[in-house]
Amino acid sequence: MPRYDYQPFDYVTPPGINGVEQRHKVAIVGAGPIGLALAIDLALKGVPSVLLDDNNVVSVGSRAICWAKRTLEIFDRLGIGERMLEKGVTWKVGRLFHGDEEVYNFDLLPEEGHKYPAFINLQQYYVEEYLVERARDFSELIDLRFKNKVVGHQDCGTHVSLSIETPDGAYSLESDYVIACDGARSPTRERMDLAFAGQTFEENFLIADVEMEESPFDTEVPERWFWFKPPFHQGQSALLHKQPDNIYRIDLQLGPYADPKKEANEENVLPRIRKIVGDKPFTLDWMSVYRFQCARLERFVHNRVIFAGDSAHVVSPFGARGGNGGIQDIDNLGWKLALVVSGKADANLLETYNAERVHGADENILNSARATNFMTPKSDIEHLFRDEVLRLAKTEPFARKLINSGRLSTPCSLERFSIPAATVGRVAAGMAAIDAPLLGPYGHCWLIEQLEGAFTYVQFSGKPLPKLPGLKTLSVIHQGTPCEATLIDEAGLATERYGDDTGYLFRPDGHIIASFSNPTPEQINAALSCAKGSNLTNLAAE
Repeated sequence: MPRYDYQPFDYVTPPGINGVEQRHKVAIVGAGPIGLALAIDLALKGVPSVLLDDNNVVSVGSRAICWAKRTLEIFDRLGIGERMLEKGVTWKVGRLFHGDEEVYNFDLLPEEGHKYPAFINLQQYYVEEYLVERARDFSELIDLRFKNKVVGHQDCGTHVSLSIETPDGAYSLESDYVIACDGARSPTRERMDLAFAGQTFEENFLIADVEMEESPFDTEVPERWFWFKPPFHQGQSALLHKQPDNIYRIDLQLGPYADPKKEANEENVLPRIRKIVGDKPFTLDWMSVYRFQCARLERFVHNRVIFAGDSAHVVSPFGARGGNGGIQDIDNLGWKLALVVSGKADANLLETYNAERVHGADENILNSARATNFMTPKSDIEHLFRDEVLRLAKTEPFARKLINSGRLSTPCSLERFSIPAATVGRVAAGMAAIDAPLLGPYGHCWLIEQLEGAFTYVQFSGKPLPKLPGLKTLSVIHQGTPCEATLIDEAGLATERYGDDTGYLFRPDGHIIASFSNPTPEQINAALSCAKGSNLTNLAAE
């Protein structure tokens, strides 16, 4: 298979060069997966944006590769989920080794009845390519500007003024809001001199993307393999994932004293790879040596400047919580920002983005840091503890919970932010929607598809739906004739997962606002009003 062909995107002279720039509603800085996803999300809600990036090509190297089920469901709403699933390598089984002995394996999604799997592996450059192509479907709403480098900004209270450099010269533009999606070394964050506090890990890791037509690790169904004290490498750990195009991601822990410049060259990398793959022919596609930290901003919302993705928080790559966490930022922010800039909600609604995604970042950092600390013991006692946990994990389930390298990305729960006494069914308020297969008027469909992008009330019973003008309503019943507002739970999985005779109110990002038994329209509308920002006291205080 050919390696990825990095084709540059066209640069177009922006109107600001000729002095005809109008004020924008939303300016997004950074056209990586996070910025592109936000622009598409806003466009789906009819909100225009300008997207500014200093580069004109997708990310070099595979970078983020593991995309979790919840993230794929978000990408489904944005219009590229099925394309990612078709191209990506699907996996759900992970194997964990200590030396050359398998300790145990785990299945991240043992049950059937979901549109998307637990994980796919797909290189970031493909995801960015698909997002750019999808963004171009909204040419009237997304002004995509490559080679437009933001070099300065000023929050003017009612708007933000941006200074931008291009191949044709400099210009400025104004925007009601600026969303900083400009990465872990965010220039926006640096200009604002914002503290980025957290834990820095001194360990060095080597990432190598290796192209092999035949691998010694091939299985009938692709799997994730992780080693503590691997027999083929002197470091503490190793990780292997298969990607599309016969590319294999190999992560090797090098230790705190490794010289990154010395290690990041083929002379040293190729012998390491040869020890792993044996006599199998391979080609080195990309490599990098890195250290990392787990850190975040104290706040993500700073008046008219809002941070999302790596500009707001960073985690170690172990746990698949970086790119996935960033996309879940956008899922939370997009509908709220759309309501605010359209004048349908007060700006205080953005405080719930800050509260909820700071919570989400803390959850991701906690799990990621635990995983990394387990991988990198600092003393003889910590080494002994880890080795004993691995020994016990072969037979004792309790010990497996201590091996945090297998605690992979799961949807962030917002239960602590839910309306008091808002749950009567099987899924708690604040949880993300759980998918299930249904039968609709056009054939088989999925529950997540019915919830995409809009406030939706779903009643899991045959009772008449409450009259709720302006709110999307659905009835899920056991049998009958499907129509636009009535879906059939043929397999019984939707009712099994949500409970019978229960109604749920969902946000546009699929999180449950509240659940009810025999609700009145007034009760549902009260919960809806709270979610739209009419009662933010408790949310903003968290």
